[in-house]
Amino acid sequence: MQEDIIARLNAQDELLKKIYSSSEKTRKYFLWTMIATAAMFILPLIGLAFAIPAFLNSYMGALGTF
Repeated sequence: MQEDIIARLNAQDELLKKIYSSSEKTRKYFLWTMIATAAMFILPLIGLAFAIPAFLNSYMGALGTF
C-alpha cells in the first residue's frame, strides 16, 4: 500500500516536471512573439517620424516654386 502511494507520487512528480517545462517553453514563445509584434509596430512609427517631415519639407518646397 505504502509503495503504491510512493509510486503514484513519483509518477505525478514526473508529470509535473514535464508540465512545468512545457509551460515555460510556451511562456517564452509568447514573450518573444509579443516583443516581435511590438518591434514591428514601433519601428515603422520611428521611421515615419523621420520620413513625414522630410516628405512635407520637399512637398512644401515644390509648392513654393510655382
